[in-house]
Amino acid sequence: MKYASKLDQRLTFFFVTVGVITLTYALLFVVDFLPEKPETTAVPEEETLSDVEDSAYFPPVEIEATVAHALPTKIIFDSLNKEVPVLNPEASDVASLDAALLNGTVRHPDSADFANTGTMFILGHSSHLPVVRNKNFQAFNDIEKLEWGDTVRVQSADMEYVYRIDRVYEAKASAAEVPLQFEEARLVLVTCNTFGVKEDRYIVEAYLIEKKAL
Repeated sequence: MKYASKLDQRLTFFFVTVGVITLTYALLFVVDFLPEKPETTAVPEEETLSDVEDSAYFPPVEIEATVAHALPTKIIFDSLNKEVPVLNPEASDVASLDAALLNGTVRHPDSADFANTGTMFILGHSSHLPVVRNKNFQAFNDIEKLEWGDTVRVQSADMEYVYRIDRVYEAKASAAEVPLQFEEARLVLVTCNTFGVKEDRYIVEAYLIEKKAL
């Protein structure tokens, strides 16, 4: 009998406990006080390099074009109403440079280009003979008439560089060598009959004042 009484007590306690919990849960549900499951936010997948490459535009890099745009192709003398081509030979021996002079003016390959700050050294023939079959022998005719403050435009494939004349003079054969080492962007134009020969020359020195896209 004692065992049955204890069992009855345990069952009574169990049902009372369950009843209390059920009533409590029902009350909380009615007043909307039950904790709710937190909403989950979708986390985007980590962006990969391939995703960036697919969505972004990377213009192609043209190495050869970049090098070409750093080289002069033409000189324009507004005050002389003249423009002449500029060649850029790779070899610096006298024979190669003299051969290039037959087709225009020549930037010495050891001088600066537009990608490097320094002195750009350009040479050209000058001849005042009445009859010249190859007009390139007159490429630098009259540059001695340029004056301080005049401008000279030098063009590359896609840019134009404007230089202001700083000095125009005649150098005797016995004079010192043509100045080549300037820390800022400078242009030196020199008349010549052939490379490597001492002779009287007209020299024009100018400094860069402007550059703009063509």
